[in-house]
Amino acid sequence: MQISAGSTRIEIDDQGPTSADPLLLIMGLGLQLTAWPEALVQLLLVRGFRVIRMDNRDSGLSQGFDHLGAPNLGWASLRYLLHMKVPTPYVLADMAADALGVLDALGLPQAHVCGASLGGMVAQHMAAGQPQRLASLTLMMTTAGARHAPKPAMRALAALLSRPASVASADVVAHLERVLAVIGSPAFPPDACLQSRHLHDMMTRAPWRPAGTARQLAAVLADGDRTPMLARIKAPTCVIHGRSDPLIRVAAGVDLSRQIEGATADLVEGMGHDLPAVLLARFADTIRANADRASHVN
Repeated sequence: MQISAGSTRIEIDDQGPTSADPLLLIMGLGLQLTAWPEALVQLLLVRGFRVIRMDNRDSGLSQGFDHLGAPNLGWASLRYLLHMKVPTPYVLADMAADALGVLDALGLPQAHVCGASLGGMVAQHMAAGQPQRLASLTLMMTTAGARHAPKPAMRALAALLSRPASVASADVVAHLERVLAVIGSPAFPPDACLQSRHLHDMMTRAPWRPAGTARQLAAVLADGDRTPMLARIKAPTCVIHGRSDPLIRVAAGVDLSRQIEGATADLVEGMGHDLPAVLLARFADTIRANADRASHVN
């Protein structure tokens, strides 16, 4: 279902009774809402949530911004390293406004929010900019962007910045499989057949959008260090992070949890930068437990 979130057209998937606790899930860089496994959605529904997934702008079936052009990521990265202003077609605060616009369109004055990776960065902006809108905040495998945090492993960064042989569906699926093999959880390897089927289904749902992913990545570089704004986050917060994450190191997750007052952290042994099937129930329990903290706070 596509809705108007402010001035941006955003595709959403809305499951569960309207009387249940609304939970907005925000996915990471270039990924579609279906990157949140349906099995996780079902586990969250059982735990009393109304689950709302969204395609971020420039991904999946949501509005694209090709008219703004593709950024030069090499130049953007250099300017970031030199502590210079990074030019970008839009910023993470714009993506946060999209997410808040989803809540507005659904008539939700407040919701629980869970963001993964880039989605967690967007969720930080939501929680800091409009603290009254978030009942609770769960941040998965993400970072405050602090410059002192350890850098990604070179193999993980290389995988993230690599490109498929072509835009053909089979080549993109093969590319994504290679990326996931590098950044995924060493202790929880996926079922290769199920993963391949899921990726093919994703490509059938919506084409790969590399220029959109580049614009999202430029927004991350332009955002810099969010640490100063984290003091404005009032929602009960939990950080979930894999101890074996090669892309966003666990130290970044620990630092993030320490910067948000009252935040808890669930550091998962053997987990990388993905959502292993065997950990979905653990994630659902953690999100529910963190949401339940909101009732005690309020």
